[in-house]
Amino acid sequence: MNTLLLSMKILVATSIFFVWVVRYDNILSEFKEFGLPDWLRDLTGILKMTFAAMLLFGSLDNSLNLIGSIGITGLMVCAQATHFRTGTRAFRRLPSLALLAISLFIFYSSYTANA
Repeated sequence: MNTLLLSMKILVATSIFFVWVVRYDNILSEFKEFGLPDWLRDLTGILKMTFAAMLLFGSLDNSLNLIGSIGITGLMVCAQATHFRTGTRAFRRLPSLALLAISLFIFYSSYTANA
């Protein structure tokens, strides 16, 4: 497997774990600040952790890479839309924008590996 691709997958999975487990109090305050319901926060966390696990186990089956990366991409598009809707500063949009870009890279690299 490409070392860069593996590094990007580990980076995404680690950052999602860090934000949703270690800094969970920040997630609680952000979802409250944005006026989003608790069930959406919980669903988002479950989906992010699941998609991150798919990336880590993608070496077993490339379809896991594709599903995981497109799932994270979709969630990051929603995160960007929420940031724009609430008018947050550009600096606060950077983490989700970076994950969006990296997830697209993972998707493209995994897709072209099958071609």
